[in-house]
Amino acid sequence: MKIAIVKLSALGDIVHAMVALQFIKAYSADIQIDWIVEERFAEALKNNPDIDNILTVNLNSLKTNKAGFFKQLKTIRSYAHNNYDLVIDAQGLIKSAVTAKLLGKRIAGFDAKSIREKAASWLYDVKIACAYDANTIDRNALILSRPLGIGITPEEILNKKPFLFFKNEDPQIYGYLRKNQQNIVLVIGSTWDSRNYPAAKFVKIAEALQQNCLVVWGSEKEKADAEWMAAQSEFIKVMPKLNLNSLKALIANAELLIGNDTGPTHMAWALNRPSITIFGPTPVSRVYQTDINKVVKSASIVNSYKLNKQDYSIKDIDEQEIIELAKYLLPARSE
Repeated sequence: MKIAIVKLSALGDIVHAMVALQFIKAYSADIQIDWIVEERFAEALKNNPDIDNILTVNLNSLKTNKAGFFKQLKTIRSYAHNNYDLVIDAQGLIKSAVTAKLLGKRIAGFDAKSIREKAASWLYDVKIACAYDANTIDRNALILSRPLGIGITPEEILNKKPFLFFKNEDPQIYGYLRKNQQNIVLVIGSTWDSRNYPAAKFVKIAEALQQNCLVVWGSEKEKADAEWMAAQSEFIKVMPKLNLNSLKALIANAELLIGNDTGPTHMAWALNRPSITIFGPTPVSRVYQTDINKVVKSASIVNSYKLNKQDYSIKDIDEQEIIELAKYLLPARSE
């Protein structure tokens, strides 16, 4: 059986969906799994033994280059030559639904009550119901498994094997890791400013823990913030810009990750590494809380159906709460 998964973006959503792959392959190793993804996120999927083919598109470029539409259309149609038995739109957007429709004849996706862009469901043959505000990881596992007649339980997800893989990573990352200190990755950026924990409070965390804190960044603004942080504390180092392959390697070799609700932070959970995810205007239902994966949430109430980008309550979280959680997690990993 050949299936195509359409999950174009973003990094965190892709990571959360990938957990289902190991259970699909355990059910039937003969299922061919191809994944259609925005090319800038393809590296997150690479080297995963449960993915047979990674097929890239660049639909995001159409925002600024409408002339590229026919090139993208041709690319997607070329993938349809693989003759998929089932295409699963795991995203639930109109653009992902159209992409899925171009790929095959039998399409599965969420029903109209389970997604934000309800019109997408018109293009599906198999429609899966799941509350939009349900746990994001559970939603992804459901949409990828139910159309195949497979059930994935929360217990199975809690006992998952790590599912991010890296190869030929940038060797310079190992020069930043320390054997005489705990290595803590700090993820200080995200897509909205209101999701970002204050840089000054990250500094206080580093000063309190006095371990080797490595800041990763993805934009010039984040790099400037990271450099400011490093100037405030001898325990903070700024990493060079890393691609997703090398970022996976860094997180896999760290004792702890502390970061905002954003893709790189969720990679720690996927790698079975300890983490603390800091939430402000987004719901904690986006993640699984485990013995080693903890969350800290601001006092604000979040409406999953209508997120408030002006909710800056994350800035009010007491850094001491994060420090105490980090101290709890770090000794457990150093014994």
